[in-house]
Formats: sequence, C-alpha cells, structure tokens
Amino acid sequence: MHKIKYKAAILLLSFFLLNCQKHTEPSKVYSVDIKTTTDSLTLLGENIISTPLYERDLAISPQGDELIYTLGDYKQNKRSLVFLNQENGNWTDAQILNISGKYQDIEPFYSNNGNRLYFASNRPIYNDITREDYNIWYSDRMNGNWSEPIALDSIINTRGDEFFPSLSTKGNLFFTATRDNGIGREDIFISEFNDGEFQSPKPLPSEINSPSFEFNAYINPEENLIIFSSFGRPDGFGGGDLYISRKDSLGKWTKSKNLGGLINSNKLDYCPFVDWRSRNFYFTSERNTLDNKKLKNIHELKEFSNSPLNGFGNIYKIGVDILE
Repeated sequence: MHKIKYKAAILLLSFFLLNCQKHTEPSKVYSVDIKTTTDSLTLLGENIISTPLYERDLAISPQGDELIYTLGDYKQNKRSLVFLNQENGNWTDAQILNISGKYQDIEPFYSNNGNRLYFASNRPIYNDITREDYNIWYSDRMNGNWSEPIALDSIINTRGDEFFPSLSTKGNLFFTATRDNGIGREDIFISEFNDGEFQSPKPLPSEINSPSFEFNAYINPEENLIIFSSFGRPDGFGGGDLYISRKDSLGKWTKSKNLGGLINSNKLDYCPFVDWRSRNFYFTSERNTLDNKKLKNIHELKEFSNSPLNGFGNIYKIGVDILE
C-alpha cells in the first residue's frame, strides 16, 4: 500500500513539475513596430495586425500614435475599420471604430492634422436606403471619438463605386472610379479642391491610367509622387501589381514603373501607403507560403489555414527609399 502511494506521489509530482515547466517557458513576443525603417520586406505586427483574417488599407496618423486599417473575415463579407492607439510606448488591442461595424467600411486616410478621417463605405447615402454602392465619406475627431460620417458631394459620389481616397496637402482628392470620361476599365481620378469645394473629377493622364485597371492610389503630401495598383499590364507579375510615378521638373507625371519582384508577387498587391516619419512603405498582399509538399496530416492543413500567410490579405512594410 505504501509503495503504491509512493509511486502515485512521484507521478503526481512529475506531472506538476512538467506542467510548471510548460507554463514557465517563455512565449513568443509579438509587437507592432512602425518606427524602425526596414531594408527588407517585413510582415507588420504578425499575429497582432497581420493575422489569419483579411487585413488591408493601413493608415498611420500624422502624429504616429494611432493606426487604422480594414479588418475583414476570410471572404471579406464583413469589413470594419479598426484602430490601435499607442499609450506609454505600448499599442492597445485592436478595436472597431465607433463609426464602423455595421456597413462595409474600408480604405481609411487621415487628413494632414489627423483630425479628419476619409474612407469608403457602402452605407446608404443622401437619405436613399436603397443605395449600396461604395462612396467616399469623412468623419471628424470630436471628444475622443469620430463624428457621424458625412458623404462627399455628388460631384464625387455617383451611383457607381468610388474607392480609396487619398489627399495631398493642397486638399486635392485622388480616388478610384469607373466613369465615362476615364481611360480604362477602372481609373484613378483627381478632384482639385478650390474655394472650399471639390471640383469635377478628371482622370490622371496615360502615364498613370491605361486601358486596363488602375486603382488604389496613394499620393504624397507634395503631390509629386504617386503609387498605385494596376491589373492587366504586359509587365505585370500576376494578380495586380504596384506601380510608381513621379512628376518631372515641368510638373508632368513620368511614365509609371512596376515596382518589381521585391514588392510584387503573382498574387494581388495593392493598398499602398507611406509613413514619411519613418520612411516606411506599406502595402497589402495576398501572397502566401504555399508549397507543393504533400500534407502529412490534417494538423498540417489546419496549421497552414490558421497562419497569417494563408493567402488572405496581410500588411507588409519596407523602407520607401528601396522602392527605386
């Protein structure tokens, strides 16, 4: 009897020590780093921002203490704007913005002072509950929250879709749309901001737009650099590539250039953004780590499916000076 009790005690102690050892093993620490300029392609905030879900459309506040991006389910049937704030050097957990969560809200962009947020949404517009097209909206920061969104004027928002607002210091608005006065099947337009109002949008010239698809353009504050996506060009890598153009000494856009294999993959690469404080370039990509090796078991399939690199959208960063 005593031997049985002794063996039982040994087993219990062994079990206890084993579990203590498991719990005291250091866990992997994940972080969000928007300050370090990287010279290689880096997944942003692995398992914090870039997760097995679909992430896209990063915007960083001009003060560098808040970031907003679009978070969707695997199929993007539900998409919301979520934010993280920096407090005492640490980032808070991601939360849905107070103005988001009901409709399909995507593609945030901060104004120059960070107190106005532009975005695209399919929420009903102009008191017409039947409207489900995407339009461009804005919201102002008030008392720590974002105000009820306001749609831009109908000179911008039509019954077609308007996407991906990006504004220069001048207040000029660049966005994506398909219109009769466009060049291709989807184009990048500019609406100049004069006398407090947006003017009739015009397509960017053929140095930017083509007969194919051009979309999701980021414009820098000085309005002399543009990065955008295009699909269907002869020099493309696959699902949609990122291109760059600068203005020359005469203020004309130069012929856009594919950003190459370091940035572009055979999957969709889009949603560009530059944080000039850290000089990092951010974009969304659907690239994955899929290989041709045989799966050994269901666990391996689940492990791939539940990893950030499962082929749904993630956000990447790299130093902007490496782009060219």
